[in-house]
Amino acid sequence: MNRRGFYQPQDAWVGDLIPYEEDGVLHLFYLHETRRTPKDGMPWLRVTTENLVDVDERGVAIASGGVDAPDFNIYTGSIVRDESGRHHAFYTGQNPSRTGADGLALQLVMHATSDDGMETWTRHPELTFGATAGYESADWRDPFVFRDEEAGLWRMLITARHTDGPARRRGVIAQCTSTDLTTWRAAAPFWDPRRGVAHECPEVFQWGDWWYLVSSEFSDAFVTRYRMARTLAGPWIAPDHDTLDGRAYYAAKSAALGGRRLFFGWIASREDDSDDGAWQWAGTLSVLEAEQNADGTLAFHPPRELLDTFGDPTDAFAPRTSIAAPDAHAQVISAHDVPDAFRLTARFEAVAGTREYGVLLRASEDGDEGYILRLEPGRGRLVFDRWPRRSTGGEQWQISGDVPFAIELERPARLEGGEHVLEVIVDGDICVATLDDAVVLSTRLYDRSSGRVGAFVDDGELLITEFTVRPRVHSDIAPIAAALATAHT
Repeated sequence: MNRRGFYQPQDAWVGDLIPYEEDGVLHLFYLHETRRTPKDGMPWLRVTTENLVDVDERGVAIASGGVDAPDFNIYTGSIVRDESGRHHAFYTGQNPSRTGADGLALQLVMHATSDDGMETWTRHPELTFGATAGYESADWRDPFVFRDEEAGLWRMLITARHTDGPARRRGVIAQCTSTDLTTWRAAAPFWDPRRGVAHECPEVFQWGDWWYLVSSEFSDAFVTRYRMARTLAGPWIAPDHDTLDGRAYYAAKSAALGGRRLFFGWIASREDDSDDGAWQWAGTLSVLEAEQNADGTLAFHPPRELLDTFGDPTDAFAPRTSIAAPDAHAQVISAHDVPDAFRLTARFEAVAGTREYGVLLRASEDGDEGYILRLEPGRGRLVFDRWPRRSTGGEQWQISGDVPFAIELERPARLEGGEHVLEVIVDGDICVATLDDAVVLSTRLYDRSSGRVGAFVDDGELLITEFTVRPRVHSDIAPIAAALATAHT
C-alpha cells in the first residue's frame, strides 16, 4: 500500500515514527502495528527516503525481545550519533506480563547501539532503567535524547506522570542527563505544566532564535502541539494556534533536512474502514513541512515534493465563476467524477459578511451527498463535514443534526477579507486539506470512494478564481482531462 507520499506497510500500519537524518537521507524508524491477536510483540521497522514521497523498505531494525523479555513491545524513542560515529537507539521497553507495584505493566528506557550504519543493533540490557523517584512506573516512555552543547551534556526527555495529584493532571516531561550516553542521572522536570494525562513523544529543537517543544496528548484533545521559548530553560509559550493538525494526525516528530523542518506523523485509520468507525491507533505515514513565521510561530503544509506528484491542472468548471445566495445556499458541481487520487486547488474571494463557503469532495450529481470542507469566517475555523450524517433512528429528525461537523476535525483559521486558497490532496481514503499554505486538516474518506467536486456558499457571495484538479502523474491523464473539460462547456 505504498502510495507516493503516504507509506503504509503491507497488512500492517505505521505507528509512532522516529525520524533521523544523516547525509541527506531520512531514516524513518517506526512502530510496526499488525493488530494480530494474540499480540506478537512490537518491533521497530525502518524505511529510508531522499525525496519525501518514495521510500525504500529496510526491514526490521530492532526486533521484539520475545514473549519473556522486558522489551516484548518496543515503543517510541530516538536515535543519536556520538563523536566516534556510533549510533545509539534509546527506546521504550514494555511487556504486559511484567508489572510494577501498581499492577500495571512497567515501562523502561532501554538502549541499543549500531556500528554498521544502523543496519544491525546490539542491545545493552545492563543499561536499562525505570522511572525515577516521584514518577509512576507504568508511564516512563518515549525517551528523546539530544545534545546540549552549551551545558556540555546529553539530555533525555521522557514522557512521565507524577505519583501525586489529580489523575488527569499528572502528565510531565521528565528529564535525565548524561555525559557519556551510558550513565543517566535524574534531573528536574523539563516541562511540568500539571495539565493533561500525558505528553507523549516529546522532542525539542532549535530553529534560528527560537527553541520548540513538541509533544502529543490525548486529554483535552487528541493532537500534536508545540510550544516556543527563547532559551532551552523556557518559559514555554503557547502560540495562538498551537496544533499541527486535527484529530486524525498524531504523534508527529521532526527532522531537519537542508534547512527545512519536516514532521512525520500518522493519519489514523478507523474501525471497519468506515466513516462512523472509532479512530484506531496507527495508520498511514504523512509528512508535513513547517515554515517559521517572523514572530517565531509555525505554519504547516505538505511538502512540495508531494504536490509535485500530481500532473497538470484542469478546470473543474469555468474560472471566475461567481455564486451568490444572500439568504440561501448555492453551489456549482463538476460534470463528471474525479479520479481516485487527485489534487484540488480552490481560490476563493468571499464578499464581506458571507457566513460560510467551501469545497465538496466525492459529491453526488446534485451535490446533496459527499464530504465537505467548510470555511466559517465568523467562527474563524475550517471544519470537515459530510452528508448524510449518521442516522440515530427512524424518525425524520434523527439525522445527527445537532452535530455541526465531524468532532475534532476542526482547525482555527484566519479568514479575513481577500483571497483564500484551499489545497486538497485526496489519495484513496486519505485526505489532506491545507488552507493558505499554513493550516492543515487531515482525515479519512471511507464510505464514498468516488464522486464529483464542487464549491458552495451559504448566506453570501463567492467568486471562485480557480478550481482545478490535477491527477496523479501516473494516472491516465487524457480521459480525465477530457471529462473535466466537459464540466463547463
